[in-house]
Amino acid sequence: MFHIFTFFSTIFLTAVPEALSGYVFIAIFAGMKTFAKLIFMFAAFLAMAVSCGREKPSSDEACDICADTVAVEHPLGFCPDSLRVTEGKVKNGQFFSTLLGSLGMSAQEAYNLTQACGEVFDVKTLRVGQTYRAYFDSGDCLQYLVYDRDRASSIVFSCRSPYDAWIYEKPVSIEQKYADVTISSSLWNDMIAADVSPLLIVSLSDIYAWTVDFFALQKGDRFRVLYEERMCDGEVIAVDTVRYAVFSHAGEDFPMVMYNQKDGGNIWWNEKGESMRKAFLKAPLNYSRISSGFSYARRHPVTRKVQPHTGVDYAAPKGTPVMSIGDGVVTSMKYEGAGGNTVRIRHNSVYSTAYLHLSKYGPGLKPGQRVRQGQVIGYVGSTGRSTGPHLDFRVWKNGTPINPLKMESPPAEPIKKENLPAFNQTMGIYQAQVDTIRARSIAAQLFELL
Repeated sequence: MFHIFTFFSTIFLTAVPEALSGYVFIAIFAGMKTFAKLIFMFAAFLAMAVSCGREKPSSDEACDICADTVAVEHPLGFCPDSLRVTEGKVKNGQFFSTLLGSLGMSAQEAYNLTQACGEVFDVKTLRVGQTYRAYFDSGDCLQYLVYDRDRASSIVFSCRSPYDAWIYEKPVSIEQKYADVTISSSLWNDMIAADVSPLLIVSLSDIYAWTVDFFALQKGDRFRVLYEERMCDGEVIAVDTVRYAVFSHAGEDFPMVMYNQKDGGNIWWNEKGESMRKAFLKAPLNYSRISSGFSYARRHPVTRKVQPHTGVDYAAPKGTPVMSIGDGVVTSMKYEGAGGNTVRIRHNSVYSTAYLHLSKYGPGLKPGQRVRQGQVIGYVGSTGRSTGPHLDFRVWKNGTPINPLKMESPPAEPIKKENLPAFNQTMGIYQAQVDTIRARSIAAQLFELL
């Protein structure tokens, strides 16, 4: 009974108007029975006072309340419950205005929406194949359009006046992972077999591009990687942070560690503090296969004549981006007969490269232009004398052709001396994490054997 007394006393002290608080204390000291009666009397009084004092909201206020509820309960920014939804994908040759027209908007309405969403969405960035959802009211009038910009974010368009657009971002989580993969067939297949996202290959190929030839991985080669995955809706959307890795090849280990010395430069280093970045990429395009090597006596697949082939052929689908292996200046870009569309780059006084059989050139590329390492200078094709889509890649050293697969490249600037202590500490932390993970794995395996 005392607890009930205390509970109602607290309510009255906080909820009853100040003018009535004195009466509450009188009731408290009048005895428990009298207090109980007063409780019900004051409860009835308060109920009447609150209900009489609360006016019904106007229609505008009701809309505001509804809008607040929608904002809280519907992350898209509108309530889709009463709307009909259709899904689709952006078609080839379809523009933002024609997409809106296909959904029932007039040309003027589409123009008005385009003008209103300019700061949020550039209509020129609409991509073929991207998904969207259109929401219609009971009269089949388009109310909202949700365009999926990527797997983690969308652009929401309010398709009725006043027109508007905003960004909806899904919750993204970051999970630390460890992968230990030994090559038995191919890096791609072995990654999948080890339940590791193949997206990790892209990150590894970027980091080890100057150290590992990903076209010549051998059975028994091994990757041990401490990295982070970005997850959205239970799916891996990116592997964009590799903290520590060790690549083992032919009995030799090639460790790397991520350390940002905040100078806007390299962030990946070997165990000595030397940059993982070197003057040239190992290959001018991403994961593919070598279809023909460097030779002075190769039988040409078209002419059937034995003649020198002072380059390396990389078989890849038409349209695969081709990158400059290093900084340099474009000395030529033109159709060269048997070589088809060709881009030539001078990197320095010693090295120059050429990229043959391109389907088209890189955007905005022109002779005399300076390009950066990794910049797209063209796309794989089959122009000129060719039996299928591939890149014929050639390198000259002091004017003499050399085998691109055997070209050595000096490392870039090492880590700054003042940062070496912090770098060594960072590497020690990551190595300890990997050792702990491996120890737990071994312990789990032993436990299963018991």
